[in-house]
Amino acid sequence: MPDKTAPPPAGSGSATLADSAPATGPAAPARPSPPVRDGGARRRGARRHRWPVVVPFFAFLAVCFGLPAGTMVYGAFTVVDSASGDSRFSTENVSGSLSGAYATGLTGSVELSLVTALLATVIGTLIAQAVVSSPRPALRGVVVSASGVLANFSGAPLAFAFIATLGTTGTVTQLFHLDRTGFSLYSFTGLVLAYLYFMIPLMVVTVLPALDGLRSQWQEAAASCGATRGQYWRHVGIPVLTPSLLGGAVLMFGTAFASHATAAVMVGSSQPLITIQIANALNGNVLVGQENLALAMSLNMVVIALLVMAVQIPLQRRSTRWLG
Repeated sequence: MPDKTAPPPAGSGSATLADSAPATGPAAPARPSPPVRDGGARRRGARRHRWPVVVPFFAFLAVCFGLPAGTMVYGAFTVVDSASGDSRFSTENVSGSLSGAYATGLTGSVELSLVTALLATVIGTLIAQAVVSSPRPALRGVVVSASGVLANFSGAPLAFAFIATLGTTGTVTQLFHLDRTGFSLYSFTGLVLAYLYFMIPLMVVTVLPALDGLRSQWQEAAASCGATRGQYWRHVGIPVLTPSLLGGAVLMFGTAFASHATAAVMVGSSQPLITIQIANALNGNVLVGQENLALAMSLNMVVIALLVMAVQIPLQRRSTRWLG
């Protein structure tokens, strides 16, 4: 007798469930996920959003630097006919600014800048090293504060201070009878002393971070290897500081080369300097209508300043990489 409770044939249950399941229709297509932007795309988008921020800066550069520079270059290569008033392109102004008395003034400014830069670099570095090596923190604070003030004390006030102190009737001149020794403040030597007054403090402030970057472990390692203090400075300290010292010297040269008010008030036209000659040409103190010649002399100064910057920037980067 057959068993009535036998299970149904294989596959019949699945078919029954499938037949009893409600029809749902075709499957809905999957929703695509948004594309993921890579890091480069995000950075490019951030740059596009940031560039409007620097528009005022470039506008400032264009108005305050680009426009004067373009005017200077245009005037340096333009000659105006005094009779007709017509202007024409020529290199007469540039050639005239590099010959005669103007060449002497350019040479005098370069010589003054070289001498003061060398002296300020040596003396300022020695003072800064003495401050770094001192065990008294108060001395560093006093020297840094005084250097920051004296580095900005230049121009006409400095000239008047030196005239009242070391001039012909100055206090120190009369007290120590310096006039009998042949010393004159209104000479090349007097200009060097006046320039060093604000350039030495500037060099102290400039070279102090480089001296702080010399790690004490280097000197201890050299001493443990039997090196003397002189050998340490000759083989380790000075080579590491060379980019910073050269960069500071170049900065001192540029500072002295661009200074005008101190020399103009103290010596006037008695010393041939390019800055004073430019002022005289612009004011018409020597010849009338020499404004474009003054622009040509200014162009010479700008070229020298660009050369100075081209030397200083790589030195500054190397110093930062070594002492950073």
